[in-house]
Amino acid sequence: MSDADTTRTEGEAPLDWSRFDAMTDEERHAAALADADARALSDDDMATLPRTPQARVIRRALGLSQEAFAQRFQIPLGTLRDWEQGRKAPDGAARAYLVVIASCPEAVAAALAARAA
Repeated sequence: MSDADTTRTEGEAPLDWSRFDAMTDEERHAAALADADARALSDDDMATLPRTPQARVIRRALGLSQEAFAQRFQIPLGTLRDWEQGRKAPDGAARAYLVVIASCPEAVAAALAARAA
């Protein structure tokens, strides 16, 4: 399977990379800068983007292993690993949960323990 086969949608003709391959690095850079759909983000753009809580950062700040963090906060271990390794991103509810864990981990753990009892 070629690169062209992996970058097209079903029913689309294969991409012709010959024009790109013939460009110099400078020409490729200039073409990328000229593409309005691929503009670089400004500092103002970056400031307005929503921040995704980093599960790994929270877990390490609490000094917990993946297994301990997953068990303590009732997150499936495979899900936590997917988040930390970038295979998947937490959905909206999980992002909110991570924010609460980062803010008051003891209260979350106590609430979950009380519910289990």
